[in-house]
Amino acid sequence: MSLSLRDMAVGDTGRVIGFGDGSSAYRRKLLSMGLTPGVEFSVTRHAPMGDPVEIRVRGFSLSLRKGEAASLLVERAMP
Repeated sequence: MSLSLRDMAVGDTGRVIGFGDGSSAYRRKLLSMGLTPGVEFSVTRHAPMGDPVEIRVRGFSLSLRKGEAASLLVERAMP
């Protein structure tokens, strides 16, 4: 079942499965940051107002705003 990255809680792990609606330029930006389909990540932090969300992917921390996180389709890893 796919969901948006912004729907995940701190400590959740998941895998990128694709991209939602958005411009192709923005999709290329996400791809260049290492968010390719199949890559695994973990949610490390949400800012107090929920924007941005920080994830750990490919050995580095990456912060994404709510709108950016909403365009990334992920699936939650099973415990």
